[in-house]
Amino acid sequence: MNADERRFAVLRAIVADYVSTQEPVASKMIVERHNLGVSSATVRNDMAVLEEDGLIAQPHTSAGRVPTDKGYRFFVDRLAEIKPLSAAERRAVQAFLDGAIDLDDVLRRSVRLLAQLTRQVAVVQYPTLTRSTVRHLEVVALTPARLMLVLITDSGRVDQRVVDLGEVLTAEDVAQIRTLINGALVGRPLVAASVAVAELPDKVPGELRGVVTTLATVLIETLVEHPEERLVLGGTGNLTRNAADFPGSLRQVLETLEEQVVVLKLLASAQDKGTVTVRIGEENEVEEMRNTSVLSIGYGGGTVLGGMGGVGPTRMDYPGSIAAVRAVARYVGEILAGR
Repeated sequence: MNADERRFAVLRAIVADYVSTQEPVASKMIVERHNLGVSSATVRNDMAVLEEDGLIAQPHTSAGRVPTDKGYRFFVDRLAEIKPLSAAERRAVQAFLDGAIDLDDVLRRSVRLLAQLTRQVAVVQYPTLTRSTVRHLEVVALTPARLMLVLITDSGRVDQRVVDLGEVLTAEDVAQIRTLINGALVGRPLVAASVAVAELPDKVPGELRGVVTTLATVLIETLVEHPEERLVLGGTGNLTRNAADFPGSLRQVLETLEEQVVVLKLLASAQDKGTVTVRIGEENEVEEMRNTSVLSIGYGGGTVLGGMGGVGPTRMDYPGSIAAVRAVARYVGEILAGR
């Protein structure tokens, strides 16, 4: 092992020990706990170089060292292979998420799972509507003069609207309307679908025009309505367990996490499904989050529908957390693609 590799091994040992013990790490501990095959003097020299490079620092008068933000960044960038979840963990994740009954339940379960696996705050963004396409529109006759429209998108979002028509339809009329509207909608992004629906009344037989105009108006509202982007958040209590990781700033962190806009911004970079983005300490634009690390990834089937991730102290188990975030995102994408 050359000097660079050995120094990285020393840094990795310091990160691992500091994450597990919360105590500054001394050269003696590294020699005792990690089989690096070098003397205590060599480890001390390597630590001096790492400190000079700004990768570790000495807190107050302690004999040990702790990783700096720069040290964690160097460590994360050099993680060639993320240890994947064990087969048992993967089966547990899959079984837990497969039990979900609808989109809301999938996202709620994902957050609970992520918070448990990472012991951090977990965040999942609802699928962004602008990226969704229409999978199907079901038209159900509740009475001859009352229809229920059920719009289903590829992200698993379901919208229902009951429409009073003011005139009576036959079963044939309902079937014709169902075929007509699905022909205009299915497979189109929501914005394009609303344009196609607006043109429908001009294309139907005169006796159905009034009904189709009413339905088109309701559908356009459903398609282009943009409810406030929503988030599911869980595990905030995990941060309070290690208040020492947030000297004087835990309350700020918790208050910031309550602001949806800020958290959505943290997830905004998550446009890639395969890669977990890690922002460490000072790399976070939001000042109140400078004592945290934010992990984010995009999820979805074919396209990225939204972001998910975790927020925790900079002193976190990066390999384990990255593996957990990536695995949960993959399963959620598969579940939504299969619905």
